[in-house]
Amino acid sequence: MTKRRDFIRGGVLGTAGIAIGATGFSAKSYTSINGSNERVNVGIVGIRGQGRAHITGYSNLKNAKVIALCDVDSNLFEERIKSQFTDKGLPRPRVYGDMRKLYEDKDIDAVSIVTPNHWHALASIWALQAGKHVSVEKPCCYNFFEGRKLVEAAEKYKLIVQDGAEQRSNPCAQSMADYLHSGKLGELYMAKGLCYKWRDTIGKTPEEPVPAGVDYDLWLGPAPKRPFSQNRFHYNWHWNWDYGNGDMGNQGVHEMDIARWGLGVTLPVKISTAGGHFMFDDDQQTPNDLIAVFEFPNPQGGGDRKKILQFEVRHWITNREGVNSENNQATGNTYMVSADNSVGNLFYGSKGYLTKNVNEWQAFYGKERVAGEKGSGLGDHYADFIDAIRANEQKLANGDIREGFYSCALMHLGNISYRLGKSLEFDPVRMKFINAPDADAMLTRQYRKPFVVPERI
Repeated sequence: MTKRRDFIRGGVLGTAGIAIGATGFSAKSYTSINGSNERVNVGIVGIRGQGRAHITGYSNLKNAKVIALCDVDSNLFEERIKSQFTDKGLPRPRVYGDMRKLYEDKDIDAVSIVTPNHWHALASIWALQAGKHVSVEKPCCYNFFEGRKLVEAAEKYKLIVQDGAEQRSNPCAQSMADYLHSGKLGELYMAKGLCYKWRDTIGKTPEEPVPAGVDYDLWLGPAPKRPFSQNRFHYNWHWNWDYGNGDMGNQGVHEMDIARWGLGVTLPVKISTAGGHFMFDDDQQTPNDLIAVFEFPNPQGGGDRKKILQFEVRHWITNREGVNSENNQATGNTYMVSADNSVGNLFYGSKGYLTKNVNEWQAFYGKERVAGEKGSGLGDHYADFIDAIRANEQKLANGDIREGFYSCALMHLGNISYRLGKSLEFDPVRMKFINAPDADAMLTRQYRKPFVVPERI
């Protein structure tokens, strides 16, 4: 692994002395892979919810070791350490309340960012400046500007950066993309991403004192200063515009990534989004029903020479689109379905259509919808990240941050169209809206110092 050591040393040496944000500490000038098996030492930033899956994912790998946990809620540490480490015979990890302190730990080679959305990009950029490889949960950025800056940071520091679009690691998705790009479905003109998840009201919660053990100022980070309320904290932050991006930026960004990948497009030229927050009088700000339509140029296509990507959120009682029976036994049912959820993708071509869920896809041909080619299989996004680090090969991560930015960009552009209540035209080269300064203003945010995503990387 000499090549990899040289790569890390060379790539990080260039970052020595760079202050991370406004924190005043500098990146280390080196890092290394420790252990007889060149095990990658991982730190997890954010240990509630999905953070537990990250701890388990890396702990199950022979060539990785979780040696540090970080969270602003210190109440979580002892339960996580007991259930994920000591009860399993694993040594206690180091604990940090501030990610900046974790990034100073020279024994840590890589970090997984599992914070709320409004922290994803800045936490990743700081980690790269500190010489750490990064895997960042979806969406990789809270807004469009942050995605561009994260891509710039990945290119500058030349470390492995994995986007949290975990389906990219699945043989199912890989074979689906190969099939669609082969032209076997004919002219591919439309893709759909579906997110039908039963979600009840979040109710209303009062403003109250910050719970003991919680560093709420650090939790807010780049976001505006607001009083503490439970509906602006654990999980329900998803439905608050200050911290989250609604269901389109939660489960939906996975399906938008698959739709965009299969369709073979990057940034759109037109965006039209409509929806609303229906039925409930509660604290939720984001829509619980939403339809977003994105238009892309297709010079080689017939007719209007364009492609369409459609994404839809439904939150309540609904049919299973593309499924022929409620008992989930119909031939061709390839959605990820449960009693409450229908999540997946549909693709439409001149020769037929294709359905996909997380681990299966199937093509159907002609007017008679004759079942055709299919594929399946799940992968391991955590293992791919570690393999990419050990081999010094970004492609092995199966989640390039550039692709992550494009998929997140669709979500952000769609949310801007929804919030302004109008269709928008977009210039993919300038990465600006056309004649819409109010929309351009929403590509970024006002940052609360010192938690500022830098203009210059």
